[in-house]
Amino acid sequence: MLSRGHFGGIKLTATTSFLGERREIQLWSIVLLAFAVHGPLLLMQLPANSYDTNFHIFFASHYAQSWFNPWNEKWFAGFSQTTYPPLPQQWMALLSHFVGLPMSYMLVQLVAVLLLPVGVYRYARIWVGERGASYAALASVFLGSLSMLVYQAGQLSTTTAAPLYLLAIPYIYEWLRAGESKSLVKGLALAFAAAAAHHVTLIFGSFLFLLPVLWLAIIDREKDASGETRSVAGVLTRAGIFAALMGFGAAIVLGPYWLALIQNPIKQMPIPHASRTNLLLNPNWGMNYFVIPYGALILALPFVILRASRERRLRPLLFGFWLTFLFGLGGTTPVPRILLGRAYEVLTFERFTFWATIMALPVLGMLAAELIDRFKAKAAVPLWIAAVATCAFAVAWVIYRPINQDPALDLTQVTNFLNRDGHDKYRFLTLGFGNQLAKISTNTAAGTVDGDYNSARTLPEMTRYGAAQITNSKYYGIAGMESLRAMLKHAQQYGLKYVFIRDRYYEPMVTFAGWRKIDTYDNGLITVWEKDDVPPATKIESNAIPPAWQGIAWGIFPIGSSIVALFLMVLIPDKKRVGRTIEFPAPEPVFDTATVQGARR
Repeated sequence: MLSRGHFGGIKLTATTSFLGERREIQLWSIVLLAFAVHGPLLLMQLPANSYDTNFHIFFASHYAQSWFNPWNEKWFAGFSQTTYPPLPQQWMALLSHFVGLPMSYMLVQLVAVLLLPVGVYRYARIWVGERGASYAALASVFLGSLSMLVYQAGQLSTTTAAPLYLLAIPYIYEWLRAGESKSLVKGLALAFAAAAAHHVTLIFGSFLFLLPVLWLAIIDREKDASGETRSVAGVLTRAGIFAALMGFGAAIVLGPYWLALIQNPIKQMPIPHASRTNLLLNPNWGMNYFVIPYGALILALPFVILRASRERRLRPLLFGFWLTFLFGLGGTTPVPRILLGRAYEVLTFERFTFWATIMALPVLGMLAAELIDRFKAKAAVPLWIAAVATCAFAVAWVIYRPINQDPALDLTQVTNFLNRDGHDKYRFLTLGFGNQLAKISTNTAAGTVDGDYNSARTLPEMTRYGAAQITNSKYYGIAGMESLRAMLKHAQQYGLKYVFIRDRYYEPMVTFAGWRKIDTYDNGLITVWEKDDVPPATKIESNAIPPAWQGIAWGIFPIGSSIVALFLMVLIPDKKRVGRTIEFPAPEPVFDTATVQGARR
């Protein structure tokens, strides 16, 4: 088998054998491996109890029933789902009509996982050679940060948006470097779809990924077989054109989101999150937010940094990686707080760690190829063990540090109570249920004054205090308990009649506020409380209710962007690959026979 390499500006063709090989790993086999590793775990619904899985399923359930009406009465006495980009949830809603909501979540997550190695391969190929890119794609299957987001955090939007951006970046690079209009169209289409999947990735991730790519395009602007000279000004001009078109397109695709943000800016009290802690001073969170997501990659980081710092073409990537790496450390360094300002108190930082590990993969793939060339099986076997151990440890971490204290808790009686005898005419509250609140809301028509999406909160009893959810009040200290106290005090105003308690800690406060216990469920684990003098809930007037045209736009443009991107990828084929003279950093090839195919540049 033949493989191609670049050395000293001369193209070489090398005949290779298996472990001394100079050949790249076929991308289809890497995707198949990703399916073999993650497919069974997802089809067994392992992420079902992750932090955000029920949140995404709840949003999808609303789209499945009211596609063009984003106003959801079930949380916060009413909120608009235009406050969160809808693409993954909309695909879930469509699939749910065939396989149900829980399995639709797993299928959309699986598609995102399978797209990641494809995106990493294409992204890595602009930095290193094809073989190094194939090793980078292979490593992406076993990333600890990916397993953490999928099986612990349940961040479907982050894991969906990232591969879409990675697929877009090579097209953007070709547009910046050479001005290819087809690349601009395809890059924009994929970037619009990524924006429709996640706003944080659009705002922060795209900048962290694209700034190094712009730098690289300036470095590579003259490296083309045609010998055409391109100026720095030309690259910057094309970058400005892309930024303008990207901003215009994102404004259309996510128009209702931007309007909702302008009309109701996030002014709530900051809500604490463990990813913002100093990871050195909090070893438990250091393990969760650094050791688990990086895994064996921690051992390779010094070599990645040293190698990237020596190669001119890799220095932009090193810059992007280092900045993203510092963001991922949260409050461990002052950098995120200084650069992000107020946004620091709103963001969570595990997604930055995910992006940082992706940025490290091109150099890691190149280093892995060099080690295998030199040491063959002595290098290949330890690398495989390190990769598999990283993934396995991250998947198993949720067992050693469970998210849900009672994964077998039976919520059927709670939802049956809310769905019978007109109980859904009133609002309810849960205390001590954690992320199970979203599961209850998905399966009942009754509304609650609580919710599991911080940015959508508009009720003053919640925004005035630094507590994320009332159901978890005690974990937010005085702020959480004051928020709960205020909500119980205004029960009549909101039609709040029923309280379900899984944690006896809350019972004295509820009793003092005028509720009485009427039943117990699940062998006494859940108690049901009622207040007699509460009138039925009425619709809360709010300026956050989107007009009908926004609902129509929300139901068309986000999912439409993904369909357009899919069609463009099929209808506009990529140019056939030709011999390019960009010097990817690589050692001298090891080959049995070689033929000089070109002259020195």
